[in-house]
Amino acid sequence: MSLIKTSSDSININMPMAYIDFSSLLIGYLKEFYKDPFEELIILCIGTDRSTGDSLGPLIGYKLTSTLSRYPNVFVYGTLDEPVHAKNLDEKINYIYSNYKSPFIIAIDACLGKMDRIGYIKIGNGPLKPGAGVNKDLTAVGDLHITGIVNLSGYMEYLVLQNTRLSLVMKMAETISEGLKFSLWKLNKHRLLVQT
Repeated sequence: MSLIKTSSDSININMPMAYIDFSSLLIGYLKEFYKDPFEELIILCIGTDRSTGDSLGPLIGYKLTSTLSRYPNVFVYGTLDEPVHAKNLDEKINYIYSNYKSPFIIAIDACLGKMDRIGYIKIGNGPLKPGAGVNKDLTAVGDLHITGIVNLSGYMEYLVLQNTRLSLVMKMAETISEGLKFSLWKLNKHRLLVQT
């Protein structure tokens, strides 16, 4: 659960075709930052399936796992079956840097924010700080980060997370996962068309 303080480069999931707008924004970031010396693309979905508000990452990982197998250099960590959370985050980060050649990590996490920003997805360059929204001091991670504002920050954060609407988290997970799939398809479409 990250804490977000800015609203730049964000998409409202309630807008029509939000995943297309999200995808366009993501493609711009990938074209600018995912280049040499980076090679493998790692999508690191952070969160736990034990809290509604913090389940955004594992839901996205679950939705991406089967689709991304067609891309040989794209890997997903953090699913409903094998979540990446506070207790195993450092272990997963170490595993990624030990087992992949020049990995570019897209870190995804739920976050808390202002009331008028609930339902927004933010994309930004650089790492996110998982756990900041619930006062945990965890390792910052990511060359690019995606955060979804799932509820209000500032008061009884653990209770707020437990009382977050599942429908909001599911809609956000759908927007981000579809946007990621569409972005990767667009970036790879010439190669994929040759193969088919």
